[in-house]
Order: sequence, then C-alpha cells, then structure tokens
Amino acid sequence: MKTIPWNKRYELGVESIDRQHKQLFATINKLLTLGDEEGKKEWVCREGVKYMKNHVVEHFQHEEDYMRSINYPDFEIHKRLHDNFQNKTLPSLEEELEDTNYSEDAMRHFLGVSIGWLVAHTQTEDLAIVGRKISQWTNISSEQELDALEQTLVQLGKDVLQLKAKVINRQYGGEDIGKTFCYRFVYHGNNKERWEIIWGIEEGLLLKVVSDLMGTQYLKVDDMVINITRYIARQLIEKTRECFPHLDEFELEGESLLTHDQLAATFDRVTPFCSLLFDTGAGYFTFSVFSASAEKGKIVSPINAQNAMGQIRKYLQGEMRKKQILIVDDSDFMRSNLIRLLGEDYDVLESNSSIAAIKSITRNRPDLILLDYEMPVCDGRQALEMIRSDEDIADIPVVFLTGRGDAESVKKVMSLKPRGYLLKTMPEEDIKKYVDGILNKKN
Repeated sequence: MKTIPWNKRYELGVESIDRQHKQLFATINKLLTLGDEEGKKEWVCREGVKYMKNHVVEHFQHEEDYMRSINYPDFEIHKRLHDNFQNKTLPSLEEELEDTNYSEDAMRHFLGVSIGWLVAHTQTEDLAIVGRKISQWTNISSEQELDALEQTLVQLGKDVLQLKAKVINRQYGGEDIGKTFCYRFVYHGNNKERWEIIWGIEEGLLLKVVSDLMGTQYLKVDDMVINITRYIARQLIEKTRECFPHLDEFELEGESLLTHDQLAATFDRVTPFCSLLFDTGAGYFTFSVFSASAEKGKIVSPINAQNAMGQIRKYLQGEMRKKQILIVDDSDFMRSNLIRLLGEDYDVLESNSSIAAIKSITRNRPDLILLDYEMPVCDGRQALEMIRSDEDIADIPVVFLTGRGDAESVKKVMSLKPRGYLLKTMPEEDIKKYVDGILNKKN
C-alpha cells in the first residue's frame, strides 16, 4: 500500500480548511505505513484510527462553522453527508476493526473507504463551498434531463477523476467493452419507488484513476483499488442526485458489485431509463439508471461493513461469475463444437487466429485458453510465446488443441510447456472433464 501525495488539485483556497485536509491526508498516510511497526501494530492502528476519527469530527465542525459564516445555501445537504459518514460509515468500520482485532483485511477496508471518501469529499462538496459547483437542474423537461445528466457527469469526471470524458453512446445496452468493474446502487423513495444506478469502469481506466490518485503505478486491481473506487462512485452518484432536486428524497438502500453476466441480465430484465457510455481517451465508463420496481427479491450479493472484504475477494477471484474460456482455432466447425460443449457452464469467447486472440486476451483476460497448435500465418507455438512474454497474461493456463496424437507430435507440443494438450478426436465427455479439471485446480 502506497501513500497519497498531497497536490494542488485538493486545495480549496481556504487556508484553515486546506490545513485540515492536509492533516487528514497525513493521518491516512501514517496508517498506510504501519507495516513497519510490527511489534505494536494493533496498538498503533487502534490509536491511529481513533486519532483520525477525532480529527474528522473536528474537521466537520470547523467546516460547518465556516459554511454558516458565509451563509452557504446548501449547508443542510452538506451537513447531511457529514452526518452520514460520521454516524454510519465510520462506526460500522470501527465495529469491524474491533471484531477482528484490527486485522489486515479490516485495516485495508477502513483505509480504502477513507481514501475514497476523502478524495470525493474534497473534489465535490468542498469545491462547492468556494463557488466551484455544478448547476442544479430545476423546472426542466424530461427531454432536457438527459442533456443535463450528461453535462453533470462530464463535469464530475473532470473534477473528481481528472478525466476529459465525452458521451459516445446514449443507448448503451450492456455490450462488452472489455473487462469492466460495475458498482450497483439501489435507492428507495417515500412512495416505495426504487431506482437502480449502475456505474461501470473499464479496468485500464480504473487502474489509471487510482494510480494517479496514489501517485504510483497500479498494475492489478485489488481490494484496496475496489474500495477506493467504490466510495468515489457512491459520492459521484450522491453529487449527481444533488443536481436534480426532485431526486433528493431518495435514500441509499444497498450496494453490490456486478459481473458482466449480471449486468447483461439487468438489461435483459428491464429497459433503462437512461444509459450512457463515455470515452475518456484512456478507457470507458458507463452510467445506467433503471426503475427497480420490476426487481423482485433482495439485492444480489449486497455489500456491508461486515462482508465487504469477503464479497470483494469473491468478485476479484471470479467466484461471482462463470469462468471464461477463449477458444482459438481457424476451424469454424471446431470452435462451434467446443462452444456447444462448454457454453452451458462457461463464458466462451472465440478467435479464428492467433493475432485476433492476443487482442481479445488484452481486453478480456480469460481463465483458460484452448489454442489450436496448427494455424496459418501465426501458429500455436508463436501465440504461446507472445502470451508468455507479457507478464500481465503469462500465467493464464494454455491448453493446446491438436489433431495429431502420435508420440513425436505430442513430444513436440509438450516441449513448449503448455498446461496440457487435448486431441481433437477425443470423446466430448473426456474433453469436458479435462477442462473442468483444469479450472477446478485453478480455484
């Protein structure tokens, strides 16, 4: 875990508030470096968390006094967010810390949420205090609402994520845009209305946002990245709701992480009220709003303070989705047979050449690659060499598909050290059993 550098993007220009923000950053950074205090780690963590909580309370009081002194018009909205973090979020995180004796998982959860909150807090609500606020949309027609929402999200993307975004699709339907992390939030109103908001962000863009924030280079999405972004997403949506006063009565009911299969199922279940796809030049993010009145039952795999780390671990390890297999073969007949055989239990992708396969792998990292050994232009041997040369995908298990079962051919195939090989002439039940065994071992 790295520290968060303070830079000018967090400065408001109000000396006393900026000074307190710097102190909060310094406190989080101290907690991030506690690995050096092994001998008294629990005590240091306990005291550090207590100090941070006290400083947050003090900061909120000071900030509210300042807002009163300038007759800030949105004082009640801002104070409500303070109260929510102080009286709900922090106590639930503290309870988890106490119950686990300040375990590493609980500390990572606490820090991830705290970092996400602090960044979003300074870049949304606090910017509004000094006049840098996004327009509130009142008395506009339903036709104008989509334009207003688009403008609001573009501005928030610039302020909070430091991204220049533009809408490239106003009718995004859950199509595959590469490996995407989806955050789902459900809100309910006074009249039992329920709205479901799903914010998705492409993996490469997610890593860029958190890397820029942390002043380091993240190469892999982990629980810290998820928790930071999860809370930033919550704040982005809260800020978006503030811009549309008629939505202010709605309260957050619950949240969860969605796999792409679950996202696609949501679009199959109900037509979105609106669904936008944004391009930032560094990757894509999406924003979709559904009426959840048609939703029956509870939120899928809801996240709370007690189960957050377990749910995130399951999400990252792929336990909430079907395992993904990439079939690479220049034979349409072979690909279609394998898709029919494996498609019920696995999410199956296909490529008809090694070059197309490499492009597919960089967008959607599969759990297993079934690779034809004999293909024109770029054969299986060359494709495997390219996969093994890239450290980000080198550990993906690769199984060769071959039509030759003589000893010399098998020896030639296995000398390249794939995970294994399958004869195309094997009985289908044996192929299925072999694939199941490979993916079960990976678990």
